[in-house]
Amino acid sequence: MAKLYTEFEVRRLIEEATAPLLARIAELEAQLAAAKKDSSTSSKPPSSDIVKPPRPDAKTGKGRKKKRRPGGQRGHARQERPLFPPEQVDKVWCYEWAEASSLPEWEPLDEYQTVQQVDLVPKLFKVVEHRARLYRHRVTGQVVVAAMPEAVRGAGLIGSRLSALIAYQKGACHMTYRVIQTFLRDVLQLDFSTGQLVKIVGKASDALLFSYEQLQTALPTCRMVNIDETGHPENGQKLWTWGFHVPGPDGFTLFHIDAARSSEVLKEFLGETFSGVVGCDYHSAYRKFLNDLGAQMQFCWAHLIRDVKFLTTLRDRATRGYGERLLTAIKGLFHVWHQRDVMRPDRWKQSADRARREVLKVARRPPRCREAQNIAKRFRKHGEHYFRFLDTPGVEPTNNAMEQRFRFVVIDRKITQGTRGQAGRSWCERIWTVLATCAQRGRSAYLFLQETMDAFFAGRTLPTLELNSS
Repeated sequence: MAKLYTEFEVRRLIEEATAPLLARIAELEAQLAAAKKDSSTSSKPPSSDIVKPPRPDAKTGKGRKKKRRPGGQRGHARQERPLFPPEQVDKVWCYEWAEASSLPEWEPLDEYQTVQQVDLVPKLFKVVEHRARLYRHRVTGQVVVAAMPEAVRGAGLIGSRLSALIAYQKGACHMTYRVIQTFLRDVLQLDFSTGQLVKIVGKASDALLFSYEQLQTALPTCRMVNIDETGHPENGQKLWTWGFHVPGPDGFTLFHIDAARSSEVLKEFLGETFSGVVGCDYHSAYRKFLNDLGAQMQFCWAHLIRDVKFLTTLRDRATRGYGERLLTAIKGLFHVWHQRDVMRPDRWKQSADRARREVLKVARRPPRCREAQNIAKRFRKHGEHYFRFLDTPGVEPTNNAMEQRFRFVVIDRKITQGTRGQAGRSWCERIWTVLATCAQRGRSAYLFLQETMDAFFAGRTLPTLELNSS
């Protein structure tokens, strides 16, 4: 005789049978969503987006902006390069109309149509021969040599200006030694071996050590440091390039290559008594630094927003709604942030506090989804370290400033394929630091290299990347 089931029993049996299937479906959907992550919904770099998602209007063509024609746009003011000042002009040619003397109706004016032409001189280098006479003792036969200037002996075959150019080509232009050799031979008619070029870059690295150590010493005293890290290849091993950016036109940027991606690197460079604010992403090394030393942090909102956007791509309706509500609250927060210079300080503070409470209210009420729970956990444990930018002058809400300075490093890594030893790592650390800091301060990196090589070869005090403010 067949057993009869009540409606409740049937529903329970169906739930028991489908529960594993539903759990498996949810797991597969989460894996699929994670596989579809791109640079807009995660911390993945834009270069990892193999195929960019189509724009909403890609099929219909509606709402598409008209493609702008290349070149200068109609209505824009004409931009012309200013003339070189007289002190930079080496020679002037004046052209007269020879027939004008026989045509009295034409009056010569004290005005000219000017064309300034810049060109290279036929020979782009000079060779200076330094001779030190030898002297022999008439009795003992001992031979001595007259003293040469220290700068001459220090530089040897290649002088300071050319040494600075070679270092600049290697560091700023991503050129290999073979390419530099070809350039010097084809353009300057100078034939140097790659070994000689390696030697010059090694001298430049030694010369830059003083400036690098000066900035490293100043780092623990700074009030705000943005920090990030990226991979660095060396002989098949994965090392890490750390970047430390002190914001502002008087600040600096310092790079360090290390085998570790841990909080020990932070302790080494910032010290264990660091009293400033660290701007960074939510990587575990920074959280351990926070837990061990009680440091002040400003976790990056750009990273957080990408993680929240990922929630809006999941199929679970409750999770999507949570992500959308949180994004709305965050937009409200940053709308207030951008009004800080046009509102009265007291009113702005009230608005900022209200926007902060709204973000926390939404963030701390997540659905049961694991990804949403992780977002809520961040705010429960480290909420104050997300909102520090609202109360501390000079602190930015994102770590974009340091990430932007990594673009050059990443390009260099892709072109050069990394380093092969300690000498290469030291060179990269020092030249990247000089290039980034000079750009930050509006200073010529080549001229700084030239001044450094001049002083290094002459045994004089080396120039510094002055710290006007920390």
